[in-house]
Amino acid sequence: MSDQTMHDRSFDTLIIGAGSMGMAAGYYLSKAGHKVLLLDAHSPPHEHGAHHGGTRLIRHAYGEGAAYVPLALRAQQLWLELEQAAGAKVFARTGVVNIGSGASPFVREVQRSAVQYGLSVEFMNGDEASRRWPAWRLPAEYLVGFEADAGVLFCEEAVRSYRRLAIALGATLAADTPVSRIEVQGDSGVSVVTARGERFTGRDLIVCAGKRTPALLEPFGVRLPVTRMRKTFAWFDGSPNLFAPGPMSAFAFASETGQYYGFPDLDGAGLKLGRHDGGQPVDADAPLVPFGDEPDDLPELERFLREYLPDAGALRVGRVCEYDVTPDEHFIVDCIAACPRVHIATGFSGHGFKFASSIGEALAQRIVSGGSRLDLSLFGLARFGEGG
Repeated sequence: MSDQTMHDRSFDTLIIGAGSMGMAAGYYLSKAGHKVLLLDAHSPPHEHGAHHGGTRLIRHAYGEGAAYVPLALRAQQLWLELEQAAGAKVFARTGVVNIGSGASPFVREVQRSAVQYGLSVEFMNGDEASRRWPAWRLPAEYLVGFEADAGVLFCEEAVRSYRRLAIALGATLAADTPVSRIEVQGDSGVSVVTARGERFTGRDLIVCAGKRTPALLEPFGVRLPVTRMRKTFAWFDGSPNLFAPGPMSAFAFASETGQYYGFPDLDGAGLKLGRHDGGQPVDADAPLVPFGDEPDDLPELERFLREYLPDAGALRVGRVCEYDVTPDEHFIVDCIAACPRVHIATGFSGHGFKFASSIGEALAQRIVSGGSRLDLSLFGLARFGEGG
């Protein structure tokens, strides 16, 4: 069941969901001397949540809103610290190009956030970008912002590293241990009951169980406006002269044709491309149908390649993943009114992984000292008319 023998039933902090956010929070709490139990329905890293798939972007000038920039900068620092502490490759400095039509709110926000925070971002038009990175065929009027210090996170290696370090600091991981319910003992603490009938108690609880989070919190009158979405991504053939790191950077792309993201050919895997918007809503308990079962899975990616990256080759392999999406695509990081000791981290809407280190640290700070150093007010439940 666990990385450690489960003798204890009482902990300082319980964490339901030991994916990216949960494992990071467990590490920082353990580093602060807290006795932590992490519970997960599987054995992380795994393919049953939003943290799998090998790679994620980390960008600093943030098209989803300038309020994210301090979180991104702190996250970058913490990812580099994790590399040092774990002796593992967590980050690759490939650079990231943010691309959009001149009227794109995304790329205009990249520009605004770069100015507001004094970030090093090089702006150019589509013609200039296409000459610099010859794989691209961008319209001249497009605006492109290049962040040389941004790049790629190896997400499963990051979760694996946090797991190893947290356990070394004394955290307990109960893997393959689904939680069936949460029980609150007034102001004195919280208990969780597993599917096997085991009961564990803690002073504080973090619920970051992805698609399972809404059902776990519903008994407390918390209605989380989170939709589980099926998404697709794929790898394609391409010449190393055009698609390897250097000749090509990772990218985020937003225009009237849709929102896409991609990675250069890392270690011969091929060009990776995914669509950020769109997708299909899926019930929490439903399986994700394989890549290709939806009629537009491959054609929407191929249309993008034909228009903007025409030298890309044939499909190598396609995959599916899931996003937990809020109506405004901002995260939910809050506590619930019924018990302020129950903290929620969910609804990361497909762009949350890069912040797992800084949000995990912030959750730990809230529990250790009653507040986080970074402002998380954007992510409160009250914006949806929920008191938490």
